[in-house]
Amino acid sequence: MTARAAPSAVSASRFGRRPFPFIILRRVLLRLLARWYDRHLQRLDLAEIDEHLLRDLGLTSDDVRRECAKSFWQA
Repeated sequence: MTARAAPSAVSASRFGRRPFPFIILRRVLLRLLARWYDRHLQRLDLAEIDEHLLRDLGLTSDDVRRECAKSFWQA
């Protein structure tokens, strides 16, 4: 019976030894991808706004054109 108890103890300790930097790196990369996708969607929405609404926001069509010409990774 002790032989059966040992593998479960080994598998439980294996889960406790996950590499810490990789967890952080994965979390950072997921946040970065989410930010880039959100920025992409915001620029698509901005491109569809009418002129009178842009005036309400205090933007010109040149401002919108300049912002929408940026790549998704550019702030």
